[in-house]
Amino acid sequence: MNAAVPPSVTELIEAFSQLPGIGPKTASRLAFHLLRGQSELALRLADALHGLVERTQFCSICYNVTENDPCPICADETRDHSLVCVVEEPLDVLAMERTERYRGVYHVLHGALSPLKGVFAENLRIAELEARVRSGEVREIILATNPTSEGDYTAAYILQRLKGREVRITRLGRGLPMGGDLEYADAVTLTRALEARQEL
Repeated sequence: MNAAVPPSVTELIEAFSQLPGIGPKTASRLAFHLLRGQSELALRLADALHGLVERTQFCSICYNVTENDPCPICADETRDHSLVCVVEEPLDVLAMERTERYRGVYHVLHGALSPLKGVFAENLRIAELEARVRSGEVREIILATNPTSEGDYTAAYILQRLKGREVRITRLGRGLPMGGDLEYADAVTLTRALEARQEL
């Protein structure tokens, strides 16, 4: 960075630019916005980030982000624990919950298979999903990976790994646009996709 910018500001700009969707210009704007008399906001942001690091963890059952293990969804006895919706990211859980129609539980993979990007099965929570199925408590797996080439490849891979197991495997109906992400889908579209899921 320029010598006119203090090292502490440069460090903040570089940290912001590591976030997805934040380029150098946006990172600079965010940093200078916090400098412009926004010390209270900067301190709140620092506290929130500290709390995020200190208090959050992954649920030992579904691998969603939580402050308590198991997470509130896995701990909820009114939900159907034999119905497991497999999603790529924690944000996809939020999207599915917005439908207010799904009463099963989840399994978060934390990504999708993409050999070109260096993401392989061992980088995802696929082995843990297999262990859940082997436990005998799961009667249906809903593959809710995103309708992208990586999402479809991941769904096909999981289907292959679970072949021969006594579990019903379905895929969300294609009420979702090809190439889209679950987190951006509205609740009505997700509800229709959930209801139109197909046997695999």
